[in-house]
Amino acid sequence: MKSNKKVAVLSSGGDAPGMNAAIRAVVRKGIYHNLIVYGVFHGFEGLIRGDIQEMKVGSVADIVHRGGTILKTARSDEMFTIEGQQKAANQLLERGIEALIVIGGDGSYRGAQTLAELGIKVVGIPGTIDNDIVGTDQTIGFDTAVNTVVDAVSKLRDTATSHERAFIVEVMGRNCGDIALRSGLAIGAESILIPEIPFNLEEIGEKLLRGYRRGKHHSIIIVSEGSGDIKEISTKLKEYSGFDSRVTILGHIQRGGAPSASDSVLGATMGGKAVEVLLEGKSEVMISYINNDIIDRPLDLAFGPRPPFNPELYNLANELAI
Repeated sequence: MKSNKKVAVLSSGGDAPGMNAAIRAVVRKGIYHNLIVYGVFHGFEGLIRGDIQEMKVGSVADIVHRGGTILKTARSDEMFTIEGQQKAANQLLERGIEALIVIGGDGSYRGAQTLAELGIKVVGIPGTIDNDIVGTDQTIGFDTAVNTVVDAVSKLRDTATSHERAFIVEVMGRNCGDIALRSGLAIGAESILIPEIPFNLEEIGEKLLRGYRRGKHHSIIIVSEGSGDIKEISTKLKEYSGFDSRVTILGHIQRGGAPSASDSVLGATMGGKAVEVLLEGKSEVMISYINNDIIDRPLDLAFGPRPPFNPELYNLANELAI
């Protein structure tokens, strides 16, 4: 792309800490390279409505330390229709905006791909706490979410110790167990239940009993939300072990708060890279974190099958929680 060309940026799907760092990088690096940068507010729904504003250097001042996204986000049923997709493309084309940077998950990437088919250059930036986007080692927001879980569970462990109880904690992640696995290993959870690995509640109940016999009267069990109904899990564990447990669902607290330094840096570097690839004339690419490097890869990689789950961390967590 040449000077004075117009580009836009939007955030879509669930918010994630570090999105603001990515937005700031897109806006300021774009302006530095003499691009005219627009912000699309309220995701694809806002794009369809034409909720688009030109961004200045000051538009993104003092936002890197804030969670969420200053561009707001919303889900759009209309974007799933051909008519909605054409409306979205027209809003950009009528303003002379040639390219769109989309920060979000795989669903957001699919929306971007439909716009590419209608003549818009697109680049995807992976922003989701779930860390479930194929084609990148890590997504913006994941590290912060893990640290939020660690902080919350550390507080719960104090209560579990005082009352000598088992606490079963549900964390987010959809059908990806990365948040549960990383946070569970970090806090020394007695058991970690994730969708990728089958689990036996009778065996987990026996593990609780073994701990009790050696003098351990409290336990933390981390459950990824895609692993089953946490209340049913609690009921079954009581049947197998005899222990009362307390259920805690952390919920959307995992999406909030200031981004970690890691997520702020990841957001900034990915946002900057997105502008670079547009300046190189590329389209239909995603920005990826691979082997500690920020690279661009074909967007359609994000729609392929997830790579096999790496069991090494899971096995280590089990070995340490004997």
